[in-house]
Amino acid sequence: MDIRDAGPTGASLTAPLVIGERSFGSRLVMGTGGATSMATLEKALVASGTELTTVAMRRFGPTGRESLFALLERLGIHALPNTAGCYTARDAVLTAELAREALETDWVKLEVIADEDTLLPDPVELARAAEDLVGRGFVVLAYTNDDPALARRLEDLGVAAVMPAGAPIGTGLGILNPHNIGLIVSRASVPVILDAGVGTASDACLAMELGCDAVLLATAVTRAQDPVGMATAMRYAVEAGFRARHAGRIPRRTLALASSPLEGMIAGSREEDAL
Repeated sequence: MDIRDAGPTGASLTAPLVIGERSFGSRLVMGTGGATSMATLEKALVASGTELTTVAMRRFGPTGRESLFALLERLGIHALPNTAGCYTARDAVLTAELAREALETDWVKLEVIADEDTLLPDPVELARAAEDLVGRGFVVLAYTNDDPALARRLEDLGVAAVMPAGAPIGTGLGILNPHNIGLIVSRASVPVILDAGVGTASDACLAMELGCDAVLLATAVTRAQDPVGMATAMRYAVEAGFRARHAGRIPRRTLALASSPLEGMIAGSREEDAL
């Protein structure tokens, strides 16, 4: 049974992920970075159920790119070119234009990195590139810090989705600041896609429970001991988190609350109760 078809709230759980003018049945976006072989990547992509995957345009030679894109086309998965490896707005815009020319797509995942040690976004260059690309007609999905103010600024500039980092790329540290991710979600009117830092399935589940619309991950799957097994786990973690978010968690309390009602209890001393 497909988990999305079960339960009284099943109708809402089948709602597609809508970005720009496209809709997707899966809320898990898979990256291709770190894959050890094309065969393993293919099995992991299928197991994940993803319908959208990112491709670093600056890290594929002509032969590799052709092979990867042929695979994605055969699997019916949309390729989302990204600007990984760019440190300035100028480089990011140039890379996006090259991707548009090569792949005939206006979609781009915008990455403008501040430094090699953290791989965190450069807020100033990121905003400049976003504004430029939106003006050129691109559908921009912007990788950003877990900063609610910057996420709002990017949305005001016209991006189609904001992608806050849970933790630095490739660290597997999970979501370091869930409060900020929740704030971004509560203020956003475009999809919020948790990006970077996911280490295992519980991280992906938490992102969805916080209200994210989707999760993007790569390393957690491609560098797992069993990439196909982890891709399967991520698929169901995203679905479980989305379902839990819709079901509504109980409020947190500081004191205990008995799960059974106190009314109707038999009065008496402990000695009498023991007889």
